[in-house]
Amino acid sequence: MTSAVWHGRVVVGFDGSDTARVAARWAADEAISRGRGLTLAHAVLPPVSGAGFGATIPPPLDLVTSLQEKARIELLHEADALPGTNIEVCVEIGSPSGLLLDASQSAHLLILGSRGHGGFRGLLLGSVGSQVAAHAACPTVIFRDAHVPASHHLVVGIDGSPNSEVALGFGFEMASRHGWELIAVHAWEVPAYDLIVVPSGPVPVPFTDVADDEVRLAAEVLAGFRAEYPDVRVHERLVRAAPADALLVEGKDAAMIVVGTRGRGPTAAAVLGSVSNAVLHKAHVPVAVVPYEEPDGDAA
Repeated sequence: MTSAVWHGRVVVGFDGSDTARVAARWAADEAISRGRGLTLAHAVLPPVSGAGFGATIPPPLDLVTSLQEKARIELLHEADALPGTNIEVCVEIGSPSGLLLDASQSAHLLILGSRGHGGFRGLLLGSVGSQVAAHAACPTVIFRDAHVPASHHLVVGIDGSPNSEVALGFGFEMASRHGWELIAVHAWEVPAYDLIVVPSGPVPVPFTDVADDEVRLAAEVLAGFRAEYPDVRVHERLVRAAPADALLVEGKDAAMIVVGTRGRGPTAAAVLGSVSNAVLHKAHVPVAVVPYEEPDGDAA
């Protein structure tokens, strides 16, 4: 499949489920607001029969062609019901993760419905969802439930790392585009010291000093984005808690939660951190996963 069907476009993985339809409608509106084309993508996995001793027999070519054409007709029918005129469909033979990761190399934005059937079954909690979220080369928005939250704010985490700043930039852009307010959550935990068990251990850092440092870090990270997006109303949350828990609590009624991931160059595997992974698996609102690529000189 030529990259033209993906390049600079909003791409939505579609399998006919209710969640996928909600994701596709949201994707269509997003594509219009960004002045970009929309591509509906579907992966066809033909049935494979066994021949004994672990051998498999590939399906007949005419069956594969028939399945692909049937899926294409269904996708065209769905496309006709969506707003916008620059809409294309793509049906490929192969794995859903392979199709979507290939699309992410040149797509502007990738949208996925998490609870589906067929080629995208178990997307959020299964291996396909983990692969796409961790390795996609472009920002990815995953819908878990078959509805769009009636909310006017999004939630982003702050920890001072480069990947969290990339996620924060995506969050500010989305908030500005949709007229949403932005809740910046900076969650931190004080290191535990047990002076009873280890009476000769180091003296703990004063709590007030730690808190002051966290406040200062949050202010420094937000300063540049506030200046770039003066139209976005920002609410700061400095929370002494586990970061994933704080994001889930603040984001339970949000239009979106934005998290970051970390990469090691264009050909190396990205790593979805524990915080992002927990949010992705537990949130019931759309989650945007924004990739960060280290400069070539920093790659390990």
